Amino acid sequence: MNDLGQDLELRLVRYFTVVAAHQHFGRAAADLHVAQPALSRQIQRLEKYLGVRLLDRVPKGTRLTPAGQKFLPRAQALLRTARQAELAVREHAGTGRIAIGYVEDLVITAAVRELRRRHPDAEIATRYLSCRDVGALADKRVDALIARAPLPLAADDVFTTPLYEEPRMLVVPRGHPLADRASVTAEELADEEAAPCAFETADWTSYRILGAGVPPIESYEDKLELVASGRAIAVLPVGDRRSSLRPDLVTVPVEGAPPSQVVLVSRKGDPNPMIGNLRLAAEAVLTAPAP
Repeated sequence: MNDLGQDLELRLVRYFTVVAAHQHFGRAAADLHVAQPALSRQIQRLEKYLGVRLLDRVPKGTRLTPAGQKFLPRAQALLRTARQAELAVREHAGTGRIAIGYVEDLVITAAVRELRRRHPDAEIATRYLSCRDVGALADKRVDALIARAPLPLAADDVFTTPLYEEPRMLVVPRGHPLADRASVTAEELADEEAAPCAFETADWTSYRILGAGVPPIESYEDKLELVASGRAIAVLPVGDRRSSLRPDLVTVPVEGAPPSQVVLVSRKGDPNPMIGNLRLAAEAVLTAPAP
């Protein structure tokens, strides 16, 4: 039995699609910046309105019920239609709105500040994305993504703008045999086994944790802790300064490795005019940080 006299709330529909994407209430709540109990109550409201259960809790998270599987593509289509209608009105009114995703260590403040300077009436939001949020661009939680290439996104689906490049560095614990080297070569690291993050798809990914038997790790802090404990080593872009905050870690330049490339990615065919405006602002002010 649904809530008589009330219309379906798009906010609840969006909450459902995010939970479905993460298959986990806790991660979805963190992505949405809401408390997990509140998110559970909102999903229950949606299920009450529709008169069906959409999600089942399982030991490792949640899964869609048959009704949830049928509702998900329609929910995504509903959100797309609402977004297109909003963009059409805003474009006619001369205003804009954009949500910009960014990952890992990247600092995009200069581009956001420049975009706001150029378009003071626009609504500009930013969203930090972890490596498990690879679907944020495809499911339209963000309109554009600033990240390090390569990304597991189909080239036919996205438009990619290179912004700048950075060389690589090795991160090892103090006392490691490579810690006192002036540099290491890519060939010396070629046989190391890698534990990739969800954003990583190629041999020379931007963030590599190397070591036999190392499991996939989502938290960057946990990655550094693994390196500091001597169980792994890491290859990072030189612009990532977070490892320098730990006195128990040492960085060594890597020679012969392809540079890490920072790119701006958007969906092909997206009519949002603010994406092009962001691209111009980012190209104007985002450059590789000084070594």
